[in-house]
Amino acid sequence: MTSILGIDAAWTATEPSGVALIRTNPDDGRWECVALAPSYNSFIETARGNPVQWLERPSAGQPDVRRLLKAAERHLGGQRVSVISVDVPLSKVQITGRRGADDVVSKRFGANGCGTHSPSATRPGVISESLLTTLVDLGYKLAVNYSNASDPRNSVIEVYPHPALLRLLNRDFRVPYKSGGTARYWPELSLPERADRLIAEFECIHAGLSNVIHEIP
Repeated sequence: MTSILGIDAAWTATEPSGVALIRTNPDDGRWECVALAPSYNSFIETARGNPVQWLERPSAGQPDVRRLLKAAERHLGGQRVSVISVDVPLSKVQITGRRGADDVVSKRFGANGCGTHSPSATRPGVISESLLTTLVDLGYKLAVNYSNASDPRNSVIEVYPHPALLRLLNRDFRVPYKSGGTARYWPELSLPERADRLIAEFECIHAGLSNVIHEIP
């Protein structure tokens, strides 16, 4: 059974970070969603049998990586997480500004509205550094090429979701799903109309993901 722990890591400790765990079903090999939560703490609580309180504002803070992985292993019946994917800049050396990878992605997908943010020594700074350092201490390695693609276990990968959503939904421009960006996406619409549009985008994303990953609540 292969498993992936996905972390949508906030670049600051004042914002919450989403977490999702998927695995291959041992019976048919299909990907399935095991657990997901809008914060580190709420994900940890799901492993204790406590449901996510979706109507409450999720807690912020830096990740307690060891507790996070223990919670994931509890969901997996004691098995170690195979791959950890993180939506945050990661590097074996200190990040002080834009990297070559940031420029390549922006050049390739900038016209699609999917240029990357510019990291700095402070954002994500210590959040990225401490997360990767702890994962390396726990036996995971940062994958920077395809050389270990045949056996990806114990790997950490940096991901960037916007280009992935283009492919998943067959779009040619950045998918508008940020709740704080609706006035920019649809300035001519009223707030209720913008909310309807946003929900429609959520439903499209859910449907697209459900073609690949089953049992997404």
